[in-house]
Amino acid sequence: MKTFVIGISGVTNGGKTTLAKKLQKHLPNCSVISQDDFFKMALLIGAALILSPAEHLPQSEIETDTNGFLQYDVLEALNMEKMMSAISRWMESPRHSPVSTDSRSTEEIPILIIEGFLLFNYKPLDALWNRSYFLTIPYEECKRRRSTRVYEPPDVPGYFDGHVWPMYLKHRQEIENITWEIIYLDGTKSEEDLFSQVYEELKQELAKQKCKCCGR
Repeated sequence: MKTFVIGISGVTNGGKTTLAKKLQKHLPNCSVISQDDFFKMALLIGAALILSPAEHLPQSEIETDTNGFLQYDVLEALNMEKMMSAISRWMESPRHSPVSTDSRSTEEIPILIIEGFLLFNYKPLDALWNRSYFLTIPYEECKRRRSTRVYEPPDVPGYFDGHVWPMYLKHRQEIENITWEIIYLDGTKSEEDLFSQVYEELKQELAKQKCKCCGR
């Protein structure tokens, strides 16, 4: 079955989840899988617990760097095998996915949006992407936004400058030489402007895919 897989990655607090949810509301037959749901360690964002405590490693099993900072912003902090299993289940039966909130026409190409901060650095995902987006925001804006969020465990003093931002720069550099196109998005734009830009691009691309499926 023909499917269409969209990757939305980028800097922490760049607007990945917001964009993915807005797209899901407007794109037919669309599902979303969030990488944040596969952290090995419990993370609280606001009051929402991402995973049940039984599924988490003890905090002591998350690696620390030479400064004593817990290493959350690395692939090793994520259960990527479990995430790949969730993606495989969707690929096997995209029209009956538990991560979809849409019951619109089954004539539409099934769409999967995968959103997360470390998507394009994970090689097993490389062959999936039909469209890849990467949200960026400047250091000062990222630090400001991060300071307004509530995490559990909370960010310790110096954590953003000592771990979060350096890891972002490292991971972004790693994807600079990949072989497929990544569309970089300005995360300082309004939510509506970002949505409109991406939605219009996707509508055009999906129309092309639908024509191919119809043999036109």
